Amino acid sequence: MRRRTVRHCATDEPAAAIMQCVRVQTGPERPSAGRLPILRRAANLPPMSRIVFFGQAPFGKAVLEGLVERGHDISAVCVPPDRPGAALDPVKEFAVDRGLRVIQRRSYKGEEPAAEVAAEQADLGILAFVTQIIPLAIVDAPRFGSICFHPSLLPAYRGGSAIPWQLIRGEATGGVTLFRPDAGIDTGPIYVQREVEIGTDESAGSFYYKKIFDLGVEATLETAEGVLSGTIEGRVQDEGGATYDPLLRDEHAGIDWARPAAELHDLVRGCDPSPGAHCLLATSEATEPKSVRLYGSRRAALTTAAEPGTVLSLSETGIEIATGEGSLRFVKLKGAGAKVAATEGAAELGVSVGDRLLSAGEAAPV
Repeated sequence: MRRRTVRHCATDEPAAAIMQCVRVQTGPERPSAGRLPILRRAANLPPMSRIVFFGQAPFGKAVLEGLVERGHDISAVCVPPDRPGAALDPVKEFAVDRGLRVIQRRSYKGEEPAAEVAAEQADLGILAFVTQIIPLAIVDAPRFGSICFHPSLLPAYRGGSAIPWQLIRGEATGGVTLFRPDAGIDTGPIYVQREVEIGTDESAGSFYYKKIFDLGVEATLETAEGVLSGTIEGRVQDEGGATYDPLLRDEHAGIDWARPAAELHDLVRGCDPSPGAHCLLATSEATEPKSVRLYGSRRAALTTAAEPGTVLSLSETGIEIATGEGSLRFVKLKGAGAKVAATEGAAELGVSVGDRLLSAGEAAPV
């Protein structure tokens, strides 16, 4: 029999009032374990539940911290293995500080990991910013199954690069979804969704940290309480509106200066901060064109007579470059070194007004 696995990516407000009732404090005023059930009843919350947690990064930590503050029993915290030379993941750091059991596996495939999670006898599994493959046997093991966070309004933009692709395609509205994972990629029944506006100049990074992060944490905590209390039920996703995109890589981030400014503006901000939309700079000193990545896109002129790729101006506000229709101004750029202000980077690369940047993949002039 073929084993089914699930990939979950990272990669949603009553919660604020709840936090006021059960916030874990430091010092002598910290609520005791015996008082937490009373506080939860006062906040009309279901009894404390046993939760197995999968997550990483600041988002995962914020969700885990919220669960602890609400008095839940965290039976295990599953985080990726430590990376040599890298800082400790915020989720693991928090878990160790609170004395929670930590599980770190490179893979959750096979019978042993499934048995280990099943032995926790959890009421609910929570997947908050998960990049590992978690088999269906594990996410289905808790009494109420699991909930998973996704940064789009499913069924649109399934996949691990949902935020960048929404910006690249010029979407004006995004959001978050909490769903029950099944055997597909972001295909399970939806519990909760929250919409949010995408600003015309927001990058993937700024949209995530300014709008998605807090909304996603609140929605995840709200969904957990709803599933545990039986007040939230899942609804099947409408496959008619389903879309899936691959992980955003360099091959998708190449700039073609012949395209209109509006399209390139969306490409650059969707690739900001990673992988960074890129073009080429040909110099007399190098045999091969140099790669240049651009960040902080802003719309400039509606029309221009200059050849696409031509540098129109350099100032404290950035570098302005002609496109196939109009021009764009970029606040920062990156050559072989670190990301710097556009004027500084242009000086390092020897770029002047009137020079022309090549499209990605374009051959340098002979």
